[in-house]
Amino acid sequence: MAQTPLLRSSWGAMTALRSRTRLLYRPFSTVIDTPVDPASQQTLQDSPLVSTNVLEDAVQATAPRTNWTREQISSIYNVPLIDLTYAAATVHRRFHNPAAIQMCTLMNIKTGGCSEDCSYCAQSSRYDTGLKATKMVTVESVLEAARIAKENGSSRFCMGAAWRDMRGRKTNLRNVKAMVEGVRALNMEACVTLGMIDAAQAKELKDAGLTAYNHNVDTSREHYPSVITTRTYDERLATIKNVRDAGIRVCSGGILGLGEKPKDHVGLIHTVATLPAHPESFPVNALVPIKGTPLGESETISFDAILRTIATARLVLPTTIIRLAAGRHTMREEKQMMCFMAGANAVFTGEKMLTTACNGWEEDKAMFEKWGLRPMESHETLQGQEDQATEGQAKTETPVELMGGNTAGQLDSARV
Repeated sequence: MAQTPLLRSSWGAMTALRSRTRLLYRPFSTVIDTPVDPASQQTLQDSPLVSTNVLEDAVQATAPRTNWTREQISSIYNVPLIDLTYAAATVHRRFHNPAAIQMCTLMNIKTGGCSEDCSYCAQSSRYDTGLKATKMVTVESVLEAARIAKENGSSRFCMGAAWRDMRGRKTNLRNVKAMVEGVRALNMEACVTLGMIDAAQAKELKDAGLTAYNHNVDTSREHYPSVITTRTYDERLATIKNVRDAGIRVCSGGILGLGEKPKDHVGLIHTVATLPAHPESFPVNALVPIKGTPLGESETISFDAILRTIATARLVLPTTIIRLAAGRHTMREEKQMMCFMAGANAVFTGEKMLTTACNGWEEDKAMFEKWGLRPMESHETLQGQEDQATEGQAKTETPVELMGGNTAGQLDSARV
């Protein structure tokens, strides 16, 4: 605990050193037409000190904030990657145990036949991807899959159905509620993604014990119409509001590789960072191109863009769990570890993710053992996220509790 200020002073010293270095080599004999900041002696138009100050504020944060501007997030996103990941790791260790990774398992409880036109999705009825639509699976089969997931270390069981919304699905909703109740009886978190839901449906799911509801915004507001036309951005935000108002934790993130630009990664993070409360979890998906969909021939998103997005999200959403989701199976082990070091602290593991491949439990267990990681226990997530804003402010005063005990060693390793 006593060493925490050393992290801050170390970062401040590095920032000050860079600032002094820039000033040393500034060509003062040159006539400059743009305004100059008297304090920094840098031009206001393109001063590198602007982003550094925003970054330093983020590094020293003691609680989440929801008043981020796009310009502030952009300045963090565009910091040199080596500095960005160091800063993200510093914040991550303040709010989370860096060795604890939540293992989540996702099951498709109703495959295909969706009326939406999401350009990336094999489950859309509009595209010929070879995927056959099926009826909803039984409650018993879901609970058996949840038991297997728990035995293999997963503490969160997620269930997804290929529906646009829940209108007229009273029987299906009743079955989903039974699944939720059964998963919670196993002392696991229960998460569902069922498309759009209204306030009444959200309350029913809350009463059944639902832990979290996943509803991704996918990308920035500006790029969204290029990807989906059958559901508006505001409709997605309305579902998120219904979930939040019902007292269910929000799980909302995006997909990288949809033909977007870096500014859309900034826009994605800005959307969730300026909600009334930050989402409990932020999934980062890398597009897995599926033949037959409009994005089926897309190029793979570069790893540096994934890492940069994760690190920026960690700095902007300090208490949120950041999930490595679809596309992780394409990453070598070393790349996954870079993501964990930059702030990701959850994975999807098991047989598969909806319709795409997934890293298996045994593979993840071997990786965890090699790198000194461990699965989060159920009590760490079920009891530790009731009020994230309050938790972030209160527990920052006691980093020993946040980091699971070995504070000195973990703070030392943050400076490596």
